[in-house]
Amino acid sequence: MSPGTSIAELRIVLVEPAGPLNVGSVARVMKNFGLSQLVLVNPQCDPYSDDAKQMAVHAYEIIEASQMVDSLPKALVGCQRAIATTARSRDLQTPLESPELALPWLLESSPTALIFGPEDRGLNNDEMLHAQRFIKIATRPPYESLNLAQAVAICCYELSRVGQRPQPLGNGPASVTTATLDQLDGYYHHLESILLKIGYLYPHTAPSRMRKFRQLGHRAALSAQDVAMLRGILRQIDWATGDQEADQSGSDLKVP
Repeated sequence: MSPGTSIAELRIVLVEPAGPLNVGSVARVMKNFGLSQLVLVNPQCDPYSDDAKQMAVHAYEIIEASQMVDSLPKALVGCQRAIATTARSRDLQTPLESPELALPWLLESSPTALIFGPEDRGLNNDEMLHAQRFIKIATRPPYESLNLAQAVAICCYELSRVGQRPQPLGNGPASVTTATLDQLDGYYHHLESILLKIGYLYPHTAPSRMRKFRQLGHRAALSAQDVAMLRGILRQIDWATGDQEADQSGSDLKVP
């Protein structure tokens, strides 16, 4: 964990939570383990209800201070790293890891986020790909799905264990500024528009192809400087292809 990085700076992100009892329980376990930043994405319940307050007990201030947004990308603005949770295996070409192995990575940077999906369906593949790494809490079949608040509690406990470990001091090389997730999201949207324009992508195949580009970008751990350079290339491609199109349209108007 780098100097100045604290478990308190990590965001717990709940996507479309449906139950106020779960929201209250999540707030309580967050306070138990020293976390305070709760972000609710398009909640399907009233997080300020009496049920939520009753389950939060002495942690209701976490709900009162929570941030409410209407999309997952907005919940991750400013974050450099994010881990998504899942209860089932996915075909995302990225391995599922245990909380014990993956969660320490979140405390090496700041701010970061840990994302949990809706109680009834979990995160879908597109939502998963807003994170760079994925974790699955090992449970026994045939019933592998955990209650939302229980899953948050297990992860918060693992994070607190990491935060209590002594951290080695070292004089390593100067760190590179990691691209934030919203910077990456902007780059992926820019890339998609250019690839559609030049005919590399087609509208009906773009979503699946872009999922692979997101995975590639996450594996590359792009820095802010990398993203700025890549977007500069995209702007130049956009300018060059636009200039050619103008020349071609102009040639159609020439009288032989």
